[in-house]
Amino acid sequence: MLKDITLGQFFPGNSLAHRLDPRTKIVLTLLYIVALFCAKWFVSYGLVAAVLLIAVKISGVAPRALVKGLKPILFIICFTAVLNLLYTPGEPLVSFWIFTITREGVQTAFFMILRIVMLIMGTFLLTYTTSPIALTDGLETLLGPLKKIRVPVHELAMIMSIALRFIPTLIEETDKIMSAQKARGADFETGNILQRARALVPILVPLFISAFRRADELAVAMECRCYHGGQGRTKLRVLRCEARDYLVLLAYCLMLAGVLVLARFGL
Repeated sequence: MLKDITLGQFFPGNSLAHRLDPRTKIVLTLLYIVALFCAKWFVSYGLVAAVLLIAVKISGVAPRALVKGLKPILFIICFTAVLNLLYTPGEPLVSFWIFTITREGVQTAFFMILRIVMLIMGTFLLTYTTSPIALTDGLETLLGPLKKIRVPVHELAMIMSIALRFIPTLIEETDKIMSAQKARGADFETGNILQRARALVPILVPLFISAFRRADELAVAMECRCYHGGQGRTKLRVLRCEARDYLVLLAYCLMLAGVLVLARFGL
């Protein structure tokens, strides 16, 4: 299960998606999310899905990696679908005990599952095709105007980048600890909820110790390199938007406009 968590991983490549400016990719992701939440019916969802498929094809990321990333949140998807299925009022289809499944509930549950799946896949493409350093530079540049009101933009971008960077590391560390505990006879899969939660204690304690140790080592390394935040820092690679960035941005804006028009007519 832990190996299925792919959040924060970066897959190097030379595709169009990899070559786009990180600021462009962040804005594209936001436009994609807005379009996804504005979609109302099959036609508008189909338009967003078509854009997602094109983006996956262009990025060169294996669709299996995107599907694999959905496994850790499968329970959340199913739980959300069940809640919408049972508690959405409307025209009754099936009734049992105190629950009633309505036609509107089926539609809402289906679109909710579709929305969550497409949301996860679309946002995962951002981290799959953007290195943590580029993502930090892009976030810092986009949030740059907030510096005028004394918001620590550089520090916030650095924190987000470090958090994303260390997610795969912590997952790998957790997998190693679990394997070591299983070799010593630990059982994490049997028993009730309380017993399983108690069995996680031998994992959480060394994991927290390892996380704090890595954080301390990182802080020492940054201090040894005279890191003092974003003041006076220069960049090795200066971000520049090219023609391809504007073309892709225009395409996403047209997609959002199309979704809004379709949603206006209930499509």
